[in-house]
Amino acid sequence: MATPHHSRRGSMAYYPRVRAKKIGAEIRSWPEIEGKSKIQAFAGYKVGMTHIQVTDYRKTSVTAGKTIMVPVTVVEVPPINVIAIRYYEDGDNGLQVFAEKRAEQIEKEVFKRIPEIKNKEPKNIEIKDVADVRLLVNTNPQLVTGIPTKTPEIFEVRISGSTIADRIKLAEEKLGKELHFDDFNSTGSFVDVISVTKGKGFQGVVKRFGVKLLPRSNRKHRRMIGTLGPWHPDWVRNTVPQAGQVGLHQRTIHNIRIMKTATKEQVDEINVKGGFLKYGLVRNDYILLYGSISGPSKRLIKMRDPARQAVPNTDKVDITYISRESKQGD
Repeated sequence: MATPHHSRRGSMAYYPRVRAKKIGAEIRSWPEIEGKSKIQAFAGYKVGMTHIQVTDYRKTSVTAGKTIMVPVTVVEVPPINVIAIRYYEDGDNGLQVFAEKRAEQIEKEVFKRIPEIKNKEPKNIEIKDVADVRLLVNTNPQLVTGIPTKTPEIFEVRISGSTIADRIKLAEEKLGKELHFDDFNSTGSFVDVISVTKGKGFQGVVKRFGVKLLPRSNRKHRRMIGTLGPWHPDWVRNTVPQAGQVGLHQRTIHNIRIMKTATKEQVDEINVKGGFLKYGLVRNDYILLYGSISGPSKRLIKMRDPARQAVPNTDKVDITYISRESKQGD
């Protein structure tokens, strides 16, 4: 009797499953947002998870208006510094940088990532030639005690707005200054979280794709696939589950709601007894994100304006309790 058909083991949606090029995730696309000019991304460090007691704000939920327990991820978001403005033009292969204006004061640690060159004021920049405006920013890991590396990470932040003139004006106002999370988003809004998952190294096909173990009577092997495919085509196709890299992949989680934003003066409200596992204590501004996000603790994550938001933002999230119990176990 033939074996009944079942869905394939392991999704093909994330092929090829290879290691990320770098630990700091890359924001590869930006949503178009009309209205007032604002920055479209921010960065933070994943701390760990806890749970909160909140009044259910979802109008269509069966527990709407009732008190529920919700898991949240704590992300420490120290301020980031704006070190340059980049002006883009439409080129033959898409957007291309044609001018860059650097801040007068840049920390020495930043030059471990970029060359130290004399700042040249860009000339002859006409608004009609500018297709996009972005800020070049650096993180401040020296403010975070749980992070082993103290060399800043550098990445671009796009500025949204209805007109290029408004974007350029905001960029020039922010050049050389600090950006805080409140400049990016607020409580009740949605963000897309982009990060690199926890690496697990080279693993077998059972762990990597979740295929069934072969019968105990199978010759020599159990943790392998039953067949590599048909005789023709006479090669192994890429749809066949094989051993390989597991984890350390860049992933984007869409529509994560911000449950709370807080300053460093409010860290006593979130720090758990004994500190967060494999992280320690939160000492800077922090946020609470609904549910879980990719990556281990201490991982640099980036947040971006949502690209496919379907549910409206919430004006207020009523949190009545935040668990501060130890996460160290018994």
